[in-house]
Amino acid sequence: MAEYRKIEYRIGKDGKIVETVLNASGAGCTETTSAIEQALGEVESQELLPQYYETEVDLETDETQSLTQM
Repeated sequence: MAEYRKIEYRIGKDGKIVETVLNASGAGCTETTSAIEQALGEVESQELLPQYYETEVDLETDETQSLTQM
């Protein structure tokens, strides 16, 4: 199933771009933006959000638990 991902960009007054990937986990976070990052130039630093460390198994388990509780 296709996964909807949202990429948020904030551009500071100094011209620095902050990129945030929403609705993705694991390697999907970095795969989603790799081509854009190459086009923009050198990545100065990278901070991975907690969602990066989630696996698809974890996400499926959370979803199943939510459906069972209702």
